[in-house]
Amino acid sequence: MMPGMPTDPTVPDRPASGDDAATPPAALRRADLAKIIDHTLLRPETTGEEIVNLCTDAAKLGVGTVCVAPTHVYLAAASARQAGKDDEPSFAVASVVGFPHGTGLTVIKAEEARRAVADGATEIDMVIDIANAMDENWRAIETEITEVRLSVPPHVILKVILETALLPDECIAAACRAAESGGAEYVKTSTGFHAAGGASLRAVRAMVAAVGGRLGVKASGGIRTAPQALAFLEAGATRLGLSATKDILADIPV
Repeated sequence: MMPGMPTDPTVPDRPASGDDAATPPAALRRADLAKIIDHTLLRPETTGEEIVNLCTDAAKLGVGTVCVAPTHVYLAAASARQAGKDDEPSFAVASVVGFPHGTGLTVIKAEEARRAVADGATEIDMVIDIANAMDENWRAIETEITEVRLSVPPHVILKVILETALLPDECIAAACRAAESGGAEYVKTSTGFHAAGGASLRAVRAMVAAVGGRLGVKASGGIRTAPQALAFLEAGATRLGLSATKDILADIPV
């Protein structure tokens, strides 16, 4: 275990549900929250029909983005165009890259990103090589982020997944700085697939302290209720990755 690691990094450092849940940010309404949600479906057994249903729900709910695997980008982008108006897609499409382990060669991640953009993605959520973070090899992390950044057009939003449940605050901060130097627009907590856990308020606060105001912060992994979602926004997250989108939005005032 790295020095300074909490014993259970997935447990928020204050409650995200019940009587002590975060108060909704001022004037936050369902439509406002929907716009900063990445409606996500990344299970390896996901079918084309499930992607179509995901996109149908995304259009109905007014979410800003859907997040899917590279093999589902083309279908999701077609669904976004079909649901849109005046040649504008109903929502953006994000593709994961190097998912979920981050251990692929950088050249493969870059090619995966290029192909996802060719298929219609306008956002890329890339997983860093987690071992480099554990080794505190920030130069290697910055290099792979830079190569992926350069592989796609400037308008494409790049989010960098850090798997923060594995890292103490000082390493989260260093990884965020590497992402910023590499040209990312967002840093993201988690894949949601690692046994160490998903997003935590501790991690989001560390990310905001490191790069808040310059990069966006996406909380993702294990956010299942509206109080939890609101707690992450209160902590400084500017984007949420959710699979329980419909249930969460149902608990937010119209």
